[in-house]
Amino acid sequence: MTSIAVKPPFRADHVGSLLRPERIHQARNDCKEGTITAAQLHEIETQEIKRIVDKQIEIGLELVTDGEFRRRFWHTDFLEHLNGVEGYVPEVGYIFQGNEETERYNVRNVGKVSFNHDHPHVKDFIEFNKIVGGRAVAKQTIPSPNQLFNIGIRDETIYPDIEEYAKDIIQAYRDAVNAFYEAGCRYLQFDDVYIAGLSSPDIPFNDGAYSREYLIDLALRVVNGVLEEKPDDLVVTTHLCRGNYRSNWAFEGSYALIAPTLFAKEKVNGFFLEYDDDRSGDFKPLEHIPNGGARVVLGLLTSKNGELEDKESIIGRINEASQYVPLEQLCLSPQCGFASTHHGNLLTEEQQWAKLKYIVDIAKEVWG
Repeated sequence: MTSIAVKPPFRADHVGSLLRPERIHQARNDCKEGTITAAQLHEIETQEIKRIVDKQIEIGLELVTDGEFRRRFWHTDFLEHLNGVEGYVPEVGYIFQGNEETERYNVRNVGKVSFNHDHPHVKDFIEFNKIVGGRAVAKQTIPSPNQLFNIGIRDETIYPDIEEYAKDIIQAYRDAVNAFYEAGCRYLQFDDVYIAGLSSPDIPFNDGAYSREYLIDLALRVVNGVLEEKPDDLVVTTHLCRGNYRSNWAFEGSYALIAPTLFAKEKVNGFFLEYDDDRSGDFKPLEHIPNGGARVVLGLLTSKNGELEDKESIIGRINEASQYVPLEQLCLSPQCGFASTHHGNLLTEEQQWAKLKYIVDIAKEVWG
């Protein structure tokens, strides 16, 4: 048996977001209506973050997140605090499977992009890390820089040249990575729906102005450009997601089209990959992961419902994946977060914790 991973990503890991408790939902509404202050809302969020940090440690996880409890959406809350980017309410949200429209909120480019050195998420991490107090590894999640290449975000009057846009995004994210590192972060994750979309047959959220090949190459250059000066003791992973909104999904497609470029050459320490159903295709694209390179975190358990998968089936799929990536290079997690937006997926908090504990137990059985 191989040993438990001593640094991230861990044998039993999770993507990041957790179901928001009703107490936070109520406090958000109260703050919006003016019956409590923003400071009171922040304190309630802090109390709930302390609770879920303790819970993650209690069930045996070696990493903890803040559950993204201070965010409404997994990506817009971070992006709208970059210089040159603002949040707004569009005329239509994203359209998910079954013609379900997401809550209408997005970001757009309004000026030259750069990192905001007073970014609230850095301050939030410092507070979160103090709560963790060294009892586990504090994991920070942020949207991938590639999320800024979704259709409709770039203002072509500001950036007529997409390469110039990419150059500024790379620098902004280099500064962001450095800011989190200086704040004490040693486990950082880029959440990336955009790259997963590049392997989907129709390339969702894209206007078709560029070829798939060019966009895949650009996505690789953006991430690797950001990580060019990454400190050696900072672990950076990427999570490839096909959409996660109230247990619904946006698109499908295997990793085959992006694997020869992104799996083979992206300079991250680990890939969190969705493999909870047939939408993700088979494990063959994993053959492009360099032997001894990035860890592959298999998202074999769904976060979209609370039913526990069959243990022997999960172990069998891990063994199947090990035909392409050595077992010591594999880890296990849910396929996505439990609440990529404040709405949350359609399961209970009790089911969420049971699923995470189940992952810990299976990982111990597989890796010792």
